[in-house]
Amino acid sequence: MTIIAEYGNVLVLLACLFGFFMAWGVGANDVANAMGTSVGSKALTIKQAILIAIIFEFAGAYLAGGAVTATIRKGIIDPAVLSGSPELLVFGMISALLAAGIWLLIATHYGWPVSTTHSIVGAIVGFAAVGISVEAVAWGKVGKIVASWVVSPVLAGSLGFMLFRSVQRLILDTADPFANAKRYMPVYSFIVGFIIAMVTFTKGLKHIGLGISFGESMLFSLAFAFVIAMLAKYLQRSIKQNKAADRDYHFSSVEKVFGVLMMFTACAMAFAHGSNDVANAVGPLAAVISIVGAGGEVAQKSAMPVWVLLLGGGGIVLGLVMYGHKVIATVGNNITELTPSRGFAATLAAASTVVIASGTGLPISTTHTLVGAVLGVGIARGLSALNLQVVGTIFMSWIVTLPAGAGLAILFFFTLKGIFL
Repeated sequence: MTIIAEYGNVLVLLACLFGFFMAWGVGANDVANAMGTSVGSKALTIKQAILIAIIFEFAGAYLAGGAVTATIRKGIIDPAVLSGSPELLVFGMISALLAAGIWLLIATHYGWPVSTTHSIVGAIVGFAAVGISVEAVAWGKVGKIVASWVVSPVLAGSLGFMLFRSVQRLILDTADPFANAKRYMPVYSFIVGFIIAMVTFTKGLKHIGLGISFGESMLFSLAFAFVIAMLAKYLQRSIKQNKAADRDYHFSSVEKVFGVLMMFTACAMAFAHGSNDVANAVGPLAAVISIVGAGGEVAQKSAMPVWVLLLGGGGIVLGLVMYGHKVIATVGNNITELTPSRGFAATLAAASTVVIASGTGLPISTTHTLVGAVLGVGIARGLSALNLQVVGTIFMSWIVTLPAGAGLAILFFFTLKGIFL
């Protein structure tokens, strides 16, 4: 307790600094989940994607980032174990933020799309197991997170495969692809509207305490989807077939139709992503602020100060602008060649997986989900359409993420103990 009373302000300052650094890593690495397919398919330029992400990622993080957040990240640590030594939890959370931030910086430098959730979880597990006790960690929860390595990409990949095969069968492989694209655009728009609204309700707006049930979310999303379908039907009248462009690339006019859908999915996915993943940076920070503010009392949950969300949102935006292009290039260009129709199938598959996971409680990673969806779309065109060397490197980076975060957190935890104790 005396450590917190004596060094409380210094510890909060360190937590803010490393929390901002972690948020920077989320922006630099994880925003590719929302933007990679749009840029890779050329539905958006890199500048347009960054502008959309700045607006919607920040809006999601600030508006729906959380009135109340679980500060002991996803129940991984039992707070009762630490009630007698709250300073250890403070050291651990600060160490976890720095460790996860450094790992994200390394991964982003090499263009690896890794899970920011797994980075922070690995860091928290590391300091808790080695620095406190093995019993302090809820290993069942960790097992579920490891299982998500398989669940996320397989589910999203399967959906991506089926969605793109439907696009091939209903539109691309027909006698008049452009006419069929316009015919089925309202249907696909309805699906996009429904899924994206569900993502926002289940992954975004739950944070602001509206208390909307899964059933109510479905009803609101159906109404929203109907409006989007009608809007798409109206907008598609302005899309004309360019026969000269179609001579160079048979599906040029068709891809323009899907390009409209891609812009919508990019905006909405960025909002949902910002609202959900800002917690990876500000959750541990809120834990430190809560403990120091309460004079050492360890609580399971705490109110999220508005300025903390601003800090997280600002970090995400800065990371995206400064370094986001690396991972966007990997997801958008290096796994498989994307067009707006393929990017649409991948983004919709990823969003659908997030909704299914939210409704059923499956533990998933948005990064693994998006990469899996892109792989599924690539497989629909044959294995030769995939860059297997890049895929192998991505899988290896996923496996390394938990132990890398854990190892760095252990190092920083004992460094902080040595400095303050």
